[in-house]
Amino acid sequence: MIDYSPFWKTLEESDENWYTLVHKHDFNPATLHRLKHNMPISTVTIDLICQILHCNVDEVLTYHE
Repeated sequence: MIDYSPFWKTLEESDENWYTLVHKHDFNPATLHRLKHNMPISTVTIDLICQILHCNVDEVLTYHE
């Protein structure tokens, strides 16, 4: 199972927040909903998150069996 809890920690530690993701970076609010509920998102979206937050993939998600 993929867990996006690292994303929320990384977001909190960054200069960004959900508002700037949506309004400054044109991030779809539905994607934030998907992240909050650990639902699937595309690798393109993961790449975009890493670019915006200047982080690595392990700071966005973890995998648990």
